[in-house]
Amino acid sequence: MDWGANNAFKTFKDVEPKSMMDMGLIPTIDSVDIGLSSSEQGNATPSAKPRKKTMTSVYLKFFETAADGKSRRCKFCGQSYSIATATGNLGRHLSNRHPGYDKSGDVVTSSAPPPITVVRKHQPQSKAPQVDYNHLNWLLVKWLVLASLPPATLEEKWLANSYKFLNPSIQLWSSEEYRKTFHEVFRSMKEVVRASLEHVSSKVSITLEFWTSYEEIYYMSVTCHWIDENWSFQKMMLDICHIPYPCGGAEIYHSLVKVLRLYNIENRVLSCTHDNSQSSMHGYVDGQKVGPFCYIPCSAHVLNLIIDDGLRTTKSVISKIREFAIGLNASSEMSEDFTQFTAAYQESTWKMPLDTSTRWSGNYQMLDIVCKASKSMDAVIRKYETLGSRMLLSSAEKNAVSNVHRYLQPFYKTTNNMCTNKLPTVGLVLFFMDHISETIAACRDSHLYPDLLKNAAKEMAEKVRGYNNQVCNIIIYMTAVLDPRIKGELIPESLNAENFLDEARTHFIRNYSTSHFPSMTSGYSAQELEEGCNVSFAEEIARKKRRANMSSATDELTQYLSEPPAPIATDVLEWWKVNSMRYPRLSLMARDFLAVQAVSVAPEELFCGKGDEIYKQRFCMPHDSTQALLCIRSWLQGGMKLKYKTTEIDFERLMELATTAATADNTTPGSEKKQKY
Repeated sequence: MDWGANNAFKTFKDVEPKSMMDMGLIPTIDSVDIGLSSSEQGNATPSAKPRKKTMTSVYLKFFETAADGKSRRCKFCGQSYSIATATGNLGRHLSNRHPGYDKSGDVVTSSAPPPITVVRKHQPQSKAPQVDYNHLNWLLVKWLVLASLPPATLEEKWLANSYKFLNPSIQLWSSEEYRKTFHEVFRSMKEVVRASLEHVSSKVSITLEFWTSYEEIYYMSVTCHWIDENWSFQKMMLDICHIPYPCGGAEIYHSLVKVLRLYNIENRVLSCTHDNSQSSMHGYVDGQKVGPFCYIPCSAHVLNLIIDDGLRTTKSVISKIREFAIGLNASSEMSEDFTQFTAAYQESTWKMPLDTSTRWSGNYQMLDIVCKASKSMDAVIRKYETLGSRMLLSSAEKNAVSNVHRYLQPFYKTTNNMCTNKLPTVGLVLFFMDHISETIAACRDSHLYPDLLKNAAKEMAEKVRGYNNQVCNIIIYMTAVLDPRIKGELIPESLNAENFLDEARTHFIRNYSTSHFPSMTSGYSAQELEEGCNVSFAEEIARKKRRANMSSATDELTQYLSEPPAPIATDVLEWWKVNSMRYPRLSLMARDFLAVQAVSVAPEELFCGKGDEIYKQRFCMPHDSTQALLCIRSWLQGGMKLKYKTTEIDFERLMELATTAATADNTTPGSEKKQKY
């Protein structure tokens, strides 16, 4: 992009540059004043003042005289001034409210988005700051990012006309300029992410999620997770990858390795959690045994598939109930009647509107209506002919819904806990999955459930077994054991193998007992070995003592496991932060392994209606915008500043200065606050 002097950002006038640069705005470049009058610009020779032009030659054409001859009206905004108002006040109005007014009829285009400049001119008297309306383009950049909208959104003609209605001098960048800006911001912020990962001292874990856009392009998001020195959980999106055809395990694996090498973390990854999709890499990995880290299927996706099997028996009934709920939400009169009926029949208290999404939370609410307010539902259907008698459920349908609702209630409680838990660790999720397995087995063996539901339970049990087989490894075992709420007592039986404990102890002693504490290392130094190990008798005794103490220290794992588990409500990271002094070596191991993810996405994206919105954004995003927009959005939501090349853009500060400028303009002496329309 061309960064000539003519493309430099216009400036706010007379604000403090030091504070603004401290806020991370772009370094000062040559100031370009917005107003027409050259006397207000910084000249090389302050004493030489240009000849002051008359009002007739400069300002009169921008004001029209009222019919009564007592006031003049601004042609841009309609603000009126007394006919006796001083020339300087009219000029200030044009400069403050309509910068570039002298060029308002010209077609102005910019070849590239110029950087933000904030400059203070050292003058004895401060003047009201002028707003650079080109900053509007940077605000639109942030809006497009946070709303996940492509640059082509701003090609809408009437959007540009709306801005010109407010101010004719406003010029929006072209969609190509916005696109170039996004890619430069993406490149700049990616460098910040790479630099921050270099300072991470612990192991990291990776999560992958896959989706297909409306263009039938296959994407994979790569997110990095770790626990910092203050025992705070951190995550950072690394990239959105386009997976090339045929989009199989090999293509996915090579795309992942490329991202890990780009950020120089390929040797620090402990685990990779994927969404268990049909084309995800686990099939390729199982056959090739590639990569130094373990692969974990997302427990939330597995649980979602298990629940779908259970709901299949009442799918047609749920669709009928959903149609009733949609009609209820669309009519305030119908909703009010439903609320009154539930009060009369004493059938719970309902908060409208209902979640009618096809995700788990919406489906369960459909079951809830029948089980908890069937009389009210029937009463509303009979009262409103528009619903039709077809909406009435038979006794057999109600009985089937009741059975499924009772059977899936533990699933609802489990998913609700996963959605509201601050940190769903692997240990906690395995604890819940073990309970789900017991629930399925109880249904299969019970005579209280119909055969149709028992057959569904068999399919559900098969998926649970498949999940358990994939997570039965030493990495998962150590991750679960290091959760102080789980330890060895609440870990599933399928994972609680005796040899795993021995392997965990060996791993701890080999990787954490001494390497992180070189001062405790036993043996002699290289120099001492060269000198024939010529040390004193007292030094030999001292080293024996140190070795004995070190051996005792490596037994931190045994001491930790001998204590009873912490309550389930315990904050895991806070527990380790408090107890890290008791277990200095084991806490290092816990920092690495507790970052292993049980889920590849936030559970609420799968189980709640929120997921529909997220999926729609990803599905509709065009290929040329997906990577930059979604990555930048994730980084901004994580607390990073938007960065353009070497400069951070502080939008909050820009808005403060714009408000200040508008307030100062409204209080300009000699102006009258009467606005005509």
